[in-house]
Amino acid sequence: MSEAAGPRLAAVLRGDDERVTPLELFFDLVFVLAITQCTALMAHEHSWEGIAKGMLVLGVLWWAWVGYAWLTSVVDPEEGIVRLVVFAATAALLVAALCVPTAFDDSAGIFAGAYAIVRFAQIWLFILASRDDPGLRHSVLGLAISTAIGCGLIAAAAFADGTLQGVLWGLALLLDMGGPLFIDTEGWRLVPHHFAERHGLIVLIALGESVVAIGAGAERGVDGGVVGAAVVGMVVAAALWWLYFDVVALVAARRLVNAEPGSERNAVARDSFSYLHLPMVAGIVLIALGVKKTLAHTGHELTTVAASALLGGAAIYLLAHVAFRWRNVHRFSSQRLIAAAACGALLPLAVAVPALAAMGMLAAVLAVLVFYEHVRFAELRTRLRAQLH
Repeated sequence: MSEAAGPRLAAVLRGDDERVTPLELFFDLVFVLAITQCTALMAHEHSWEGIAKGMLVLGVLWWAWVGYAWLTSVVDPEEGIVRLVVFAATAALLVAALCVPTAFDDSAGIFAGAYAIVRFAQIWLFILASRDDPGLRHSVLGLAISTAIGCGLIAAAAFADGTLQGVLWGLALLLDMGGPLFIDTEGWRLVPHHFAERHGLIVLIALGESVVAIGAGAERGVDGGVVGAAVVGMVVAAALWWLYFDVVALVAARRLVNAEPGSERNAVARDSFSYLHLPMVAGIVLIALGVKKTLAHTGHELTTVAASALLGGAAIYLLAHVAFRWRNVHRFSSQRLIAAAACGALLPLAVAVPALAAMGMLAAVLAVLVFYEHVRFAELRTRLRAQLH
């Protein structure tokens, strides 16, 4: 490993180290709180507007997390000044997470300031790391422009309200996430196994939020309905885990490793991981909202908003997998598309039956999909897992 700065302002490059460090996991634990807060925001407002707000906040926080996934695939987060700056960014992320429930109201200004600290700490560390790498420096400067635009729009949104505030948030997310499509990607650096594992862990963390939702929804006490909903909720969470980690994550990691270093590998990382993992995480968060509402009223019908979150979140998760597979291996997953369509088709029924039955229908769709793929692709699955391991 080499140092990219002087002894006092040093950013030690990661090199070929593929491990996810404890400090990265510590940062991710704070992101767990941010995800939980997004669910709390949507659950509290329980409206389409609340869903939109929750998804906007999740999107901008996701893009902040993505920035650190790229950063720590370039520099060692536990060496030099990087450790201190990452701790500072973690504290700022914690403040931003605490502000999420009122990010569009009383805490808008504090959220904007904390979010800007998180984002520009990442840019500053990238600048330190790129002192001896002109290609990386060129890419970082392009990223700094889109970051400044995004943070500026969120700051401006703190002084607005209503529709204008929502539009400013949407523009911030669109322009910030769109930046990498227009800047030169040749200069980015990453360690493929580390990068893929980091995104797999964040999916696991998001799945943990669906488990947390079971506990949050059962605040009124434990009875037969709650026990049944908890079991069905775990079936849903286990199926979501299976659909990602059984083979898909391994194939995606291999695709990233085999991609030509430079523009090709960076484009695969950007599209498959930075972009397409967002709808996966968003889908899980929406499912968690539906699970929370189900546990709170197992014997009553779900509202249209809650049922749409439960089934629509699953459809979004599955459609993201369809796009993920196509981007990585250019193969179309018709069975996951059919399962996503089935989730949408069940929505009218889901608002007419008890909440526990609605969640049971989702569990059945996912369980059938897992069983079908396990049987239909058994030989291919065994061969792939043997090769990939």
